[in-house]
Amino acid sequence: KQYTLAEVGQHNKPTDVWMVIHDKVYDVTKFLNEHPGGEEVLIEYAGKEATTEFDDVGHSSDAKEQMKQYLIGELAEADRKKKTKVASSSDSSSTANGSSGSWLGSLKAKFFG
Repeated sequence: KQYTLAEVGQHNKPTDVWMVIHDKVYDVTKFLNEHPGGEEVLIEYAGKEATTEFDDVGHSSDAKEQMKQYLIGELAEADRKKKTKVASSSDSSSTANGSSGSWLGSLKAKFFG
């Protein structure tokens, strides 16, 4: 099944957490309590594109394998192009970098701190 970014964006509550990673849509609601980095990290990106944040953390092959059970579909073709344009323009935004850096820093502290 394909989902638009708008559809994914509706699943942005702690009781309903979807996110997009590498153009695939995941419902990670049932994984919140098991996430080694804490549920708040996933909730922060609920309803959003989280590929960069996922890749920046350097998840293990086991983590990537485990993700398969939460896969519910793919991002609609039309939104894949939009996402790329948005990502490249927001990369220069200090707000995007600030929140991403903060999230990444806290996650690294939990794992390597």
